[in-house]
Amino acid sequence: MCPLCNSLKVLEIDCPTCNTRLEDSGKVSDYLDPYGHYNDEETVKMGDGYPNTAKDQICPHVMVCKKCGHDEVRFIKEE
Repeated sequence: MCPLCNSLKVLEIDCPTCNTRLEDSGKVSDYLDPYGHYNDEETVKMGDGYPNTAKDQICPHVMVCKKCGHDEVRFIKEE
């Protein structure tokens, strides 16, 4: 279970460009397949573009700076 997806934790990371707090914009798979949330988690992980998400039990999240537009992917360890 991903603590960010389930609102159990908040990731506090500052933008490397402008030092504004990055916002969690959700899982990478939500951008790749807008209907992916209807699938089971293992199926979603097979198509998220990262080969080890299921094996390593990580959830890739897109972090975005609303000020300058910087974005990056952070891998969140599932609990």
